[in-house]
Formats: sequence, C-alpha cells, structure tokens
Amino acid sequence: MHMQLLYTDRVVMFDRTDFGLSNISLPGGKCRRDPNDTALKIDCSAHSVEYDVISNTVRPLMVQTDVWCSSGSVMPDGTLVQTGGFNDGDHAVRIYKPCGDNSCDWQEISSGLTQRRWYATNHILPDGRQIIIGGRGQFNYEFYPKTSSSDGSYNLSFLVQTNDQRIENNLYPFVFLNVDGNLFIFANNRSILFNYLNGTLVRTYPTIPGGDPRSYPSSGSAVLLPLRNNVEAEVLVCGGAPKGSYVRANNSDFVGALNTCGRISINDLNPQWVMETMPLGRVMGDMVTLPNGNVLIINGAGSGTAGWELGRNPVLSPVLYRPNNPIGSRFEVQNSTLTPRLYHSTAILLRDGRVLIGGSNPHVYYNFTGVLFPTDLTLQAFSPSYLDPRFAYLRPKIVSPTSQSKIGYGQHLPIRFTISPGKLNTSSVMVTMVAPSFTTHSFAMNQRLLVLSREDVIPIARSTYQVQVTTPGSGNLAPSGYYLVFVVHQDIPSEGIWVHIS
Repeated sequence: MHMQLLYTDRVVMFDRTDFGLSNISLPGGKCRRDPNDTALKIDCSAHSVEYDVISNTVRPLMVQTDVWCSSGSVMPDGTLVQTGGFNDGDHAVRIYKPCGDNSCDWQEISSGLTQRRWYATNHILPDGRQIIIGGRGQFNYEFYPKTSSSDGSYNLSFLVQTNDQRIENNLYPFVFLNVDGNLFIFANNRSILFNYLNGTLVRTYPTIPGGDPRSYPSSGSAVLLPLRNNVEAEVLVCGGAPKGSYVRANNSDFVGALNTCGRISINDLNPQWVMETMPLGRVMGDMVTLPNGNVLIINGAGSGTAGWELGRNPVLSPVLYRPNNPIGSRFEVQNSTLTPRLYHSTAILLRDGRVLIGGSNPHVYYNFTGVLFPTDLTLQAFSPSYLDPRFAYLRPKIVSPTSQSKIGYGQHLPIRFTISPGKLNTSSVMVTMVAPSFTTHSFAMNQRLLVLSREDVIPIARSTYQVQVTTPGSGNLAPSGYYLVFVVHQDIPSEGIWVHIS
C-alpha cells in the first residue's frame, strides 16, 4: 500500500495492521500488542518490511499502530517520517532511520499530530519541515516537526470548497513545491497556489476542462514535469473517474475511466489547461518520472473508482508520456503485464532505472482465492525501453563523484562518465537529479526531477568525459536531502548515484 526508496537502496513498504496475520513473522519472538486493534490484540506477524533491492531480500519490521491510508516524506537527513493512519494510528508519527546493520526499525510518537490524518498528503519543505495537508474530515494542514507547543493546525478553505458531499473526491490532494517556494495544490477538479508561510492564497487556477474529479476516490494521478530553469513549472494530471462514478460503482455500475490528461504551466501570466487524450482510460494509475524526463503511467483499472471492490477491467499496459514531443505524439503504449494492479498498488523508481511495482488488494482482508481480483503480494519490476540490451553501447556510466557524495547549492559540479568508444553525441548529454517519492494511492508525494544546466562535454581520457553542471540554487528548487543523479545520453540514462544536497 505504501513504498519509499531510501538512500541505502532499500525500499520501506507497509500495509494496514488490522487485516490479521500477514505471511511474514516478526523476528526473535517479537509481537505487536495493541488492545485497540480491530483484528488481533496480539500479532506476531509483520505489516512492514525493508526490501533490499540489490540482494532481493526482505527484512520484517514492526509498526505498532495502524498505518492504513497514511502518508509520509523523507527528511533532509534521509529519515523517513510517516504520519497518520486509522484507528489508534491516526495521530501517530512514525520514524524510520536507515542503518547499514539491519538493526533499525520503526519508532513511534503516538500523539505527534494535532489532527487526525487519514488520506492526507505530505510534502517536504525548503526549511526541512514537512507539511501534512487534508485527510478525511480535515480541511486544514499542519507541520512536522512542531516548532512550539502552540504549533497546531491551520484552516484551508480550499479543501472545504473541493469536498463533494458523501463522496469527497479531494483526498490525497496532489501537492507540488513550486520554484517560487509556494505550494501548488490540486484537489477534486481545481487547483491553487498557496503560501504556507503566511496561510494566504497566491492565485486560483481554472477548473480542469470537463470538470471531472481527479483526486481520491476518483483517483487520477499527477506529476510535476521536469524543471529546467528557475521560472517555469508544469503540472500534468492524468486519468481518474467521471463525476458520479463512485456512487454508481457502489451500485455495481462501473463507468469507464477518464482517458484525458490536463497540463498547465503554473507560473504563466494567464495559465490555462491544455488537454490531451491517452491511448487508454485509467483510474488508480501511478505516474513515475523516469531519469530521462519521460513519465511512465502504470497500474490501475479501466472502469470504476478507488475503494473496496469498486474497480473493474485492469489496465495491463503501461503508457509512456514524452513531454517534449509535439502534442499528439507524446503517448506510447508499452509491453503488458499479466498481473492486475488495482486498489492499493504502488510504483517507484529505482536507482538502476527500473520501476518497482507492488501490491493490489481491492478487498476487505486478504482474499487470495474466490474473488474477482485476488490479493497480490508480489513485486515486479518494469524495465523501460532504455534498459534494452540493444542500447547498452549508448549507456553512460558515472565515474565521479562517487555515490553518497555531499553537494551544495549553486555549486559547479564536475561529473565524469564513460561511454563506448566513438559513440558519444555531446549535444544529447543531460544530467538529471531525481527526488525519490513516497507513493501510495496513485500519488507519488515529493517526486520531482531537475535538469541541471551544463557546460560543454570535454574528453578526459579514452572513452571518459567530463561535463560540469550547476547544482540547484536553493531549497525552493530542491529541498535539502538525498537525490539520485543520472547522466542521460541520447535518452539512455546511466545507473544513478546518490547525492546529498544541503
């Protein structure tokens, strides 16, 4: 249900705790004792794991309170801070500090939040805090960590205005940090630019054409397109369910998903949505920004909405979106999977350029047989076409800096890489910097990709080259923390290296 890649190349995953026993035991006789749990008061099975990408192994972790439909963000030091959930977990803050010796586990602060947060959205901020926005019945936001005992929650009337009675359609709002330091917030079918520092509305954007809802449970998805300078920023919102779909799905009438995307330049003087048509309608899809700046749209259903048993017609074919192509030639259907990934599935980018796919649990409890779409607890990797062995001769390999290097803001950074002899096209070299996302419920929180400005590519030795780039100029462009850096050549990315900017 929830996934986050950490700078250790390990992925923390977790699911709700109140479905009874999982298939993984906690180590050393450890058990979770929770008198408030609705399934088991004593539970010796794991509902969170740390997945080691390199060794392809899983280590069980223990969460104490219910993390169902929660949210999270990675702090500047690489610590995963995860907030909210259900029942006794709705005010909880959970902290996971990565470690190299497999000793780390979740730590919990039972009352770390001011308000109950269930289906909220988190975003890391330039000052190192994270903002937690909305959630079921919550038309407000708050910050973590708290700066004082009086640091509570703050009203956000936009969430009242976008709330469809008895349906909502404004949960898990799409939130992106703009290059000016304000927050772009999209909920239902509308969006605003919000100054969280003083709680003021900066601007209101036009309603997305057609007026259909795109947020949970209508569950489209959204990305901030690659940032190439300090001024422009574009948001892409794709898929979802037409107005009224949730009510109709609850009456066993499954309406076809939306096949449109809206794209908007949020800093234009007169921003307007530009609509595009996808090859396939999709609800509950995930959108993942790839190292070369293209966007993968994967998972989801062709009809219905998010919610228990409310999705039909799994969409098995991913779609690639190339934002720099002319309109009308941006979408390309990719190879299909055989595995439906419906409600409660996730997708995240890995350092090697693959996209990790997991989950699908569209039922109350774990139903592995006897249902239309059984619970699926497997992991898959989607390999974009740039990983095809045919393109190996075009693939760069970063020589320096080494992974885990520390960098600063506005710094000239030389990057050395190798490539097959005689194959370099210097004009096609691009360096990108990607923030890994916290992904749940069709939205990748904190996902952003920056294209770093570069100077000429110069030869250093046989098949070894250097390109000097300029790192982001401020935390508005790239909040302090861990990022993946890729060298991209003719659309083929290298394996990434981890850098820490502060």
